[in-house]
Amino acid sequence: MKAKVYITLKKGVLDPQGKAVANALESMGYNEVKGLRIGKFIEIELDSASKKDAEKRLKEMCEKLLANTVVEDYRVEIE
Repeated sequence: MKAKVYITLKKGVLDPQGKAVANALESMGYNEVKGLRIGKFIEIELDSASKKDAEKRLKEMCEKLLANTVVEDYRVEIE
């Protein structure tokens, strides 16, 4: 079973890396960029008995290690 985990900063949390990349794009002439936020994308291959079990385990992984839930949100997709 394959899972995709998308991790993004919560709304209201400053994103200095995103701001730096947006500024760099603007300086390169890409003036249409009005906002940019940087996140993380993780692919995980799982050996799980069921989709429900996989969802539970992935939630644990995100809460304990993959995402800093104080400042980040995460979303999981299982294929």
